Amino acid sequence: MKRIDEARLETDLPYRFQYITEFMGLNAQDIETILGAAPLLAPLVPGLVDAIYVQLFNYDCTKRHFVPRQFGYEGAVPESLETLTLDHPQIAFRKAHLGSYLKRLVTGPYDGKMIEFLDLVGKIHTRDFGNKNIDVPLVQMNALMGFVSDALVNAILDLNLPPDAQRKALRAFNKLLWVQNDLIVRHYARH
Repeated sequence: MKRIDEARLETDLPYRFQYITEFMGLNAQDIETILGAAPLLAPLVPGLVDAIYVQLFNYDCTKRHFVPRQFGYEGAVPESLETLTLDHPQIAFRKAHLGSYLKRLVTGPYDGKMIEFLDLVGKIHTRDFGNKNIDVPLVQMNALMGFVSDALVNAILDLNLPPDAQRKALRAFNKLLWVQNDLIVRHYARH
């Protein structure tokens, strides 16, 4: 039986990442599968980003987070929830960030910087980083991650890969998204 320092899981990000990936079985072969999917999945990113934002705009509780100035955005902000449209410059800014995130997932490398990047995804959706007026509730982050997971599964299924390659891709991305979800949820446990 392997001994785990549970207190260290809360304070040492690389230690936490190692434990979670080892426990779930996210291994080097999975990372190779994820990186190997880049040529097939990267071209689908713009459509995936658009679908995610359409879904976010379907609900006031998710759309409202795009009215305040986004961290790093310097242009005009929307006047209200009702006037915010999918083609607003601030949304284009956010879409570009989401697209970069999704592309980075399939282009790696999975090193210390990637671990910090995945952890930052959770942190930036709380008041701990960026705009103090934007604090996305955990229920909305979980709903978003579920939507992203389903969209990614659908994209992989639509690739019509050979059965073994499809199985490997689905399993690898499933594990990766669970790791990402843990690195989101950990920042909510602090509030």
